[in-house]
Formats: sequence, C-alpha cells, structure tokens
Amino acid sequence: MRSVFFLFFALSFLNMHAQDTIINNNGQNFTLSEVIVRNNFDYKDILQKIKEDTSFYKAFRTLRTIGYSSYNFIQMMDKNNTMQASLNSKTRQNKVAGCRTMDVLEETVTGNLRNAKGDYNYVTPSLYASLFFTKGSICGETNIVNGRTRTIEGSGIEKAKEQLKMLFFNPGRKIPGIPFIGNKLDLYDASAHELYDYRLDYVEYHGKLVVVFDVQPKQNLNFLANDRIVVDQMITWFDPKTLEVLGRNYSLSYKAGVYDFNVQMEVEMTYFNGQLVPKILRYKGNWDVIFKKRERGVFTATLFDFTAAQ
Repeated sequence: MRSVFFLFFALSFLNMHAQDTIINNNGQNFTLSEVIVRNNFDYKDILQKIKEDTSFYKAFRTLRTIGYSSYNFIQMMDKNNTMQASLNSKTRQNKVAGCRTMDVLEETVTGNLRNAKGDYNYVTPSLYASLFFTKGSICGETNIVNGRTRTIEGSGIEKAKEQLKMLFFNPGRKIPGIPFIGNKLDLYDASAHELYDYRLDYVEYHGKLVVVFDVQPKQNLNFLANDRIVVDQMITWFDPKTLEVLGRNYSLSYKAGVYDFNVQMEVEMTYFNGQLVPKILRYKGNWDVIFKKRERGVFTATLFDFTAAQ
C-alpha cells in the first residue's frame, strides 16, 4: 500500500510541475507528459499499437462467445426533448453448445418504439438490438478480429447501422459511403495533425495507473480548417502492459447540406476469464439524414454476471 501511495504522490507531484515535451514521430507531432518522458516509456511503440488497436472491437465480439446479463435503457426524444418512446429491460444471453440465445427477463416499452410487426421504428434502438439482443439462435461465432475488415454493406437503415457501428468500434478511422466526411474522420492521416493535438500521459483511472491518449481539436483554427473538424474529443485509457482499451470517451459532430450529427459515447471495460469485455456503454445522439426523420436518442447498456460458454 505504501508503494502505491508513494507512486500516486509522485505522479501528482510531477503533474503539478509537469512540462510537456513535443516530439516528432514519422513527421507527425505528439505531446508527451513529463511522466511519460521521465519513466522512459517507449512512446513510439505505444503510438504504433494505439494506431493498430483491435482490442476495443474484439471486446464487443467476445460478448458473442459468452453468457451475460444486461440492463437495457433506451429513450427517443422529440425536438423539445420530450420522450416519444422508450425501452427498459433486463435480458440474459445464454451461450450453449456454440450457439447464443437470449431470454427477456423484464421489459417495459412505451410510445411508438416498435410497429405492429415488432420491428423498431427508429434506427437507434435497431442499432442497439444488433449489438446486445439476440433473435432466435445464432451459432458458430468467434471473437477473432485479426484479418477481419469491417465493410459497409446493404442500403437504407442497414447501411446506416453499419456506418454507426464503424463509428463506435473504430473512432478516428475512415468510414466509406458517407459523402463529404469519410476521410475527415481519419485521425491518423498526416493532414489530421494540422487540425488536432495529440497527447500521451500516464494517469489514474478507476483506481489503476494507465496510459491515456487524448485527441483534441487545435485552438483558434480558421473557418476552413474548423469545417474539417469531426472529432470534438477522443480520450482513450489503455492498460500500460497490454495496451488494451480500458475505457473510451468520444464526441463527434458535423453539419453538411444533406445531413448533420452530434454523437457522444462513453465505454468502460472489464475483464472476464482474462478477456476484455464492455461493462457500461452510454450513448447520446442527435442526427438527421436527408429523406429520414431526425432522431434524438440516448441509451445505456449495463452488462454483468458474465459466464463461460457451456
């Protein structure tokens, strides 16, 4: 305990007197905190692994290979922020003999969330369902992500869901099929360093010392440069040994002639049987696409009681 207390004290003292160091890595500038510099962290290796990270996406795929319980909360709002529809439920996913099924243990639905056929009237809950709900029995899934490339398929609502999933799982990466904006999402492109500041630090996060990577738009950008900003903030906390994502907060917004969106996400991770899995996901979104009705929605998934496949 004394050593942990001393380390916290030392980090706090360093932060009080910290002087950041700007380094150039492959022609791109990054800011390193004094804690990173003094402790001789291999920042080049860290930055490369952050850029190539698959642990965030893999954690969500791992959910399809285990059992777990979930509290599910969804609200759809109108322009006056009055609730139009909602879902509040508790579900249990079972993973038996290579197949997953889901039991609805409790459920309260209000408003026009679903139509007479039971389909969702909004994209937001439909997206939520594709992440956390199971219809029937689905078999043969794995959490393997190496060599797996996410693609945009389908059209209409299905295409929109896939694009939103890419925003969730790969924030800061290019997303095909979105006019005027796809390339602007790439935080790892050389041109993005003209718009954003990148900072690497070592901080306390939920009682643990972790590496944090903070991306923020530069201050005092001119109008044309500011028009290229899509990521308003992205903060990711990494395990310092494995560099797996322990948590991520990000905000994205953009306005174009045919659509606009403003989305905030918060994700917290935990470990089950040595595997990274999400435990809390919070979303707030307001977006509008031409020929589609504007959607304003929030949802929270709280996952717990993880069990191994049977």
